[in-house]
Amino acid sequence: MASIVDQATAGVEGLSVNGSKQQREVVIGIDLGTTYSCVACWDAAAGRPVVLPAATGEKTVPSYVAYTPQARVVGQPAKSQAPSNPANTVYDVKRIIGRSWNDDVVQAERKNFPFKVIDGGNERPTIEVEWRGETHKFMPEEVSATILTELKRQAERALGRTVKAAVITVPAHFNDQQRQATKDAGRIAGLDVRRIINEPTAAALAYGLHNSSQGDSGARSNVVIFDLGGGTFDVSVLSMDGGVFEVKATGGDTHLGGEDFDNALVDWAVAQFEAGAAGGSKESAKRLRASTRAMRRLQTACETAKRALSTAPSVQLDVDSLIDDTDLSVTVTRERFEELNAPLFTRCMDTVRNVLADAKVSFDEVSDVVLVGGSTRVPALQDQLRALFGGRMELCRSINPDEAVAIGAAVQGQILCSGGSGGGVDLGAGFVTDIVLLDVTPLSLGIELEGREMSTLIKRNTAIPCRKSRVYSTVEDYQTSIDVVVYEGERRSVDGNHKLGDFQITGVERAKKGEPKVEVTFTLDANGILNVTARDQVTGAEAGAQIAARDGRLSEEEVQRMIDEAERFRAQDEEFSLKLRLTSSLEEAVYRGLSVARERKDIMAVSELDELRDWLDEQSQAASLAKLQEKAAMLKTKFNIDVHVRASTEDE
Repeated sequence: MASIVDQATAGVEGLSVNGSKQQREVVIGIDLGTTYSCVACWDAAAGRPVVLPAATGEKTVPSYVAYTPQARVVGQPAKSQAPSNPANTVYDVKRIIGRSWNDDVVQAERKNFPFKVIDGGNERPTIEVEWRGETHKFMPEEVSATILTELKRQAERALGRTVKAAVITVPAHFNDQQRQATKDAGRIAGLDVRRIINEPTAAALAYGLHNSSQGDSGARSNVVIFDLGGGTFDVSVLSMDGGVFEVKATGGDTHLGGEDFDNALVDWAVAQFEAGAAGGSKESAKRLRASTRAMRRLQTACETAKRALSTAPSVQLDVDSLIDDTDLSVTVTRERFEELNAPLFTRCMDTVRNVLADAKVSFDEVSDVVLVGGSTRVPALQDQLRALFGGRMELCRSINPDEAVAIGAAVQGQILCSGGSGGGVDLGAGFVTDIVLLDVTPLSLGIELEGREMSTLIKRNTAIPCRKSRVYSTVEDYQTSIDVVVYEGERRSVDGNHKLGDFQITGVERAKKGEPKVEVTFTLDANGILNVTARDQVTGAEAGAQIAARDGRLSEEEVQRMIDEAERFRAQDEEFSLKLRLTSSLEEAVYRGLSVARERKDIMAVSELDELRDWLDEQSQAASLAKLQEKAAMLKTKFNIDVHVRASTEDE
């Protein structure tokens, strides 16, 4: 490999982003969560953001996608049928999206998932399911796109208009690759992703907006956002001065959340079952571990118990006929739950300490601690947080922890569609505020030097968007090409960091080693996505790449194929839904016709309608939509019976 050495350093330059005047439109805010997702938008009439509910009235949607012989199901219906269809019900894809096949997290997760995760080639994990009688393979981005499509439809139902643009949130510690994969998922879902923002930053927008509406926007404050969701954990320290939101530091764990609390409880329950204390035995516990369906039922029961323990000192964990007609029954106390999860709680507190140190903010200088994410309802976590700050403040729960991130994303969406990039915009009639959002990059970015040394161009917790340039030179005489290998991470050696991509610049000045001057420039946009260029200052030779589109990521062709497939599958799902409703309407029409024919004693009509009823019972499932429509037309023509097809939830 043609290596390079560091020759000189240039300063960090902040990029100004000027929003042009755009036509008024809706830009929805989406919290694409590990376990639950939520969508919101700005309500101009009310002058505030609102969460858009599903057709069932629920404001959060389980991040589940189920593949069945007939159709694809998303959300609560998918989660409800998971125990009976575990191998084809996909969840928690956020844990593996944007990661390579060889990533330790992917290898650990695939052993726990009841569905298959295989090497799809090019070091990309791929999910394999049985759907419509065939084996299908999906990238994590495609599964996330299915959830995003459901949220998009949910928003369109609530708003009564087409939605094309969105702001999507990601954990603050998501790397460049994970951010780009999330953006690709949005594109596959038919969304123009205007901005990717950090979840705790979005929560801060929601919190700051709430405080502004209470008349508290003038005071400068340091706020800790403690964001613990189902699968990820983030802590951010922000300085709020009027409407200026400056992220000082961020940190966290992309693999820690409420599901880990559930898993600790599951492991304990299985151990109790094995010991016979919960109605089981060693043999039944062995069969339990081998049964994916039984383990899913136990997981669901443990999640319910965890939620109950937030308000009750103890709860009875009961699962009827868990395995081989053997019931599980055991009492779980809050004290036991806290003991099982104590190491995880400690990790959370350690992260708070580290992020405050990075931000150079003392505990006494923190004015508020804002709780975000459903897992912050655990009493022990709240107690430890209060103790960490000396018990001198109440934790902020003025915004719903399940909805705060989506609400903040909707605020950012309104800023963007009002023509702003983060400041000085009217957010709606009756409520005017100036909001300037200054976010940071979570990881250091740099390139590999001779000896596998990491040369950092953009340090972690640098405000974005930003640009940084540095001049490098050759390490060999008459070297005319240089390989630029880009990494992210905090280790001095690239061996301990994460490779993002590489490219080669050719046409470098032919000279003795150390003489050529090649300027490498990193440009990090507001989405946290990186572009890198290299230019020889003498010959003018130049090369570059958007690192977000390389090394195991989706190509433009693959994204377009997935968009086309998503549209095609959507049409199939809608046709299946229409078939179900038409079949049901045909059955009702036949029974109405039979009732009339029998009253009239029309033997021939009764016979023909009986034949049609038998056909519906035996062949309607395999029949085409056209065939069903043909039967409906025959009923109208021959018997003057109208077939009224009921509206779907999407039509309501």
